Amino acid sequence: MSMSGARAGCAAAWPAVAVVVAGPVLWSDMLARYSTEGRALNTRSTRAGAPAVTGALIACAFAAHADDSGWRDIESRIQYDYYTEDARALTALEATVAGADEHAPLHDYYLGFLYFRQALLAAQGVTAPGAGKAGQFAAQCMTHLDAALAAGEDFAEGFALRAACRLAPLVSGEVATLAAHRAHKDISRALQLAPGNPRVLLIDAVSDYQLPPPSGGNKERALVKLRQAVAAFEAERRETQRVPGWGAAEASVFLARDLLDHSDPVAARDVLEQALLGAPEFAQARRLMGKITSG
Repeated sequence: MSMSGARAGCAAAWPAVAVVVAGPVLWSDMLARYSTEGRALNTRSTRAGAPAVTGALIACAFAAHADDSGWRDIESRIQYDYYTEDARALTALEATVAGADEHAPLHDYYLGFLYFRQALLAAQGVTAPGAGKAGQFAAQCMTHLDAALAAGEDFAEGFALRAACRLAPLVSGEVATLAAHRAHKDISRALQLAPGNPRVLLIDAVSDYQLPPPSGGNKERALVKLRQAVAAFEAERRETQRVPGWGAAEASVFLARDLLDHSDPVAARDVLEQALLGAPEFAQARRLMGKITSG
């Protein structure tokens, strides 16, 4: 079977697989699930007279694994352009991401992620010539996340990223109360599905950090949540590389900001040093480190 055929078979057979492997659909976990559960599943499903279920799981696992390297490369390119604040390069990536396998589970997720990064830069006034505003990029992001979630309603990473897209224009003051309410709903759903996922924890924490108190924000609560997110990213780093895998450096930068808000520049500097070890090109982290070291 070709990899595209395996993906199609995966999409068709996943409801049966989900009966055996309970829990939310996290595409990057499929291969890990097979490696830890597949052999046991083979025994159980054969006894139950349903070996096709295990075959579908194996096909899903290896199709997802084959896709991982391509999506990991796309994620790395998006992240590098975002870290270096190269809005032109992000715009140029649109055709590359859109031209990737449109039937892959992560296709709309990564299109949404690309527009999310553009929204964040636009909110800071960094855009390519003729590009849209933060709110326009955020709307494009949500459109693609809607599509990703229509294909997998238990996709925790999708709910979390859609919430982040709703909040992205906040940096330029464009966020509305309704957007904040909808973001909280998405975050709550993501936390129900994957309470230990570091990107879910990060976006939950960032919403508390960025939103004003009338919209549900709370910087004291954010500090606790950001520490949890940084710890979750550290735990994820010790595991098999995942897709999606972004967010560790961003979590450290937000934690450093909150620590500075709490008058703890020494701890903030230590956190930023870790962020810059993993992403030395991260312009926001470098500027914040310069602010701390200059006093």
